[in-house]
Amino acid sequence: MTNPCIICVAITGSLPRKENNPDVPITIAEQVESTQAAFEAGATIAHCHVRNDDQTPTSDPEKFARLMEGLQKHCPGMIIQLSTGGRSGAGKERGGMLPLRPDMASLSVGSNNFPNRVYENPPQLVEWLAGEMLKYEVKPEIEAFDLSHIHQAVALSRQGKLKAPLYVQFVMGVKNAMPADKPTFEVYIETLKRLAPDAQWCGAGIGPNQILLNEWSIAAGGHTRTGLEDNVRLDHDTLAPSNAALVERVAALCEKYERPVATWQQAREILGLRPPQAPAAVSGEVAHG
Repeated sequence: MTNPCIICVAITGSLPRKENNPDVPITIAEQVESTQAAFEAGATIAHCHVRNDDQTPTSDPEKFARLMEGLQKHCPGMIIQLSTGGRSGAGKERGGMLPLRPDMASLSVGSNNFPNRVYENPPQLVEWLAGEMLKYEVKPEIEAFDLSHIHQAVALSRQGKLKAPLYVQFVMGVKNAMPADKPTFEVYIETLKRLAPDAQWCGAGIGPNQILLNEWSIAAGGHTRTGLEDNVRLDHDTLAPSNAALVERVAALCEKYERPVATWQQAREILGLRPPQAPAAVSGEVAHG
């Protein structure tokens, strides 16, 4: 295969803490430093969350603005993808950073079970977030925790509520959601290709399933995600020393399958993204609830 593989690094997330792995970056400065090393190792998308000083997750647009500014300065050209996930806020608070006009943002289009709660994504909120992404020219990354989410994303696209071509991430291995199951993974690919032939896709595995999804995705011609958000270990007995170490592991798999690691220029072209731009200041347009 010669098609470039985009590597996304999920640098922090909402759950991992210093107690789980002291190298999880929490402060803005730590996140920028960790992302820069991952960028130099081959990652071209940074999937970003922000935290409070006590390590709890937040959707604070001011923190996202500072993180974006740091990443644009130290990782020039890297695709910045902000999270609108439900662990960091409720309702429209989840999209309060979209006026910052990041390159991308995550978008969950349906609800599902998580390890100890329901991850609620009601249709009205999904459509509002999708509308904000259209308004601010932010490309969604559809988070598919279930096969129905692929169908829903395609339906929203056909209704003009999501701009085609779609970019869909298959998330597998979340407890109580879709397990890392190879036949199901293959059905995901077939379904997306059938319903949205021009779509691009990415595979993300949680915990020990991370390396599994990395290899499945690279071998199947898709893109993939790694990072300390999803997995704080290299193996059962070894903590990952950095986000960069996890990216390096994915880059080695790309070499194994003769897939070049996408440069940031190639990644932007593949995803149809605008050229890098200067950071946007937080304005009065930012939503707070």
